[in-house]
Amino acid sequence: EANPTGKPEAEGPAGADAKSGGGISGMGLKVLVLLAVQNCSKNLLMRYVMKSKPNFLTSAAVIGVEVLKLVFSTAYILFVDRKPLSSIVTFMKEDHRNSVLLAVPAAAYSLQMSLEYIALANIDAAVFSVLVQSKLLATASFAVVILRKKIKKVQLISLVLLTAGVMLCNMKDYGKSSGNAEEDEALRKDQMKGIMATLGIALSSGFASVYTEKVIKARRDPIVTRKNYSLAYMQVQLAIVSLVIIGVWAIYKDFETIVTHGLFHNFNGPAFLSIFNSAIGGLIVAAVLKFADAVLKGYATAISVVLTGVLSMILFNTELSIIYYL
Repeated sequence: EANPTGKPEAEGPAGADAKSGGGISGMGLKVLVLLAVQNCSKNLLMRYVMKSKPNFLTSAAVIGVEVLKLVFSTAYILFVDRKPLSSIVTFMKEDHRNSVLLAVPAAAYSLQMSLEYIALANIDAAVFSVLVQSKLLATASFAVVILRKKIKKVQLISLVLLTAGVMLCNMKDYGKSSGNAEEDEALRKDQMKGIMATLGIALSSGFASVYTEKVIKARRDPIVTRKNYSLAYMQVQLAIVSLVIIGVWAIYKDFETIVTHGLFHNFNGPAFLSIFNSAIGGLIVAAVLKFADAVLKGYATAISVVLTGVLSMILFNTELSIIYYL
């Protein structure tokens, strides 16, 4: 998962030691393994839930994720940081301007979660896990255009290789003909819908990260002192802003359905489990930022891609060629 806030990555003592010593702490390693497993399980679980294209509101799923993140982060502040509930109110007041700035990345993050359900309803989890990595290319492109950053030669080569890998992965022979032209055409349309949704995730993620970096760097007013606040406070802040945005969207788009059938109509056990999984994913990313660094986080993502491919073959009989692993 990308850092949805786009904020500079905070480091705890373990993370600092890992970077300065060129190694990684025991806690950092555990968190990275947990992140790899969570990324993999999230893709597989959402594919399992969405493969049959269930008729439930994706806005409800996003609301569920943000509510759980808010609850978990608040619980962390109360029972781990041992701070009173009033400290959250104080933080929100002191950092209210940043809450406004978070509206864009929060909206982008909500859009990404909605698109994940659409994507995994139409393409394999293995292909999704590779294609979504094009967010790195999108982020670099937006950084060049908006921030006027210069890309080093080695970075350019890496991005070219990433693009080539994504293209090769999607050259998979999806479609042995079923003998029915209408079914084949419907399948191709579904696959294209899933691919476009995944590319939408990549573009949204890239733009949100670069936008937030530009706005924060352009601010002239002093940023709230964070030495007394853990990353859980920023998770609460982002969850609240996201809930406001997705709540307004749900009322605008799905109000009649919600009133008639309820918010979580047609949700089943696996669907609720996928919400729980996505919620803890954001908190794991926050832990990675504390105990490790972005490079090691990248390794965890790479491991999750391979695991997703292997388990997708076992669980869903997904056919993957050697090109996928290359």
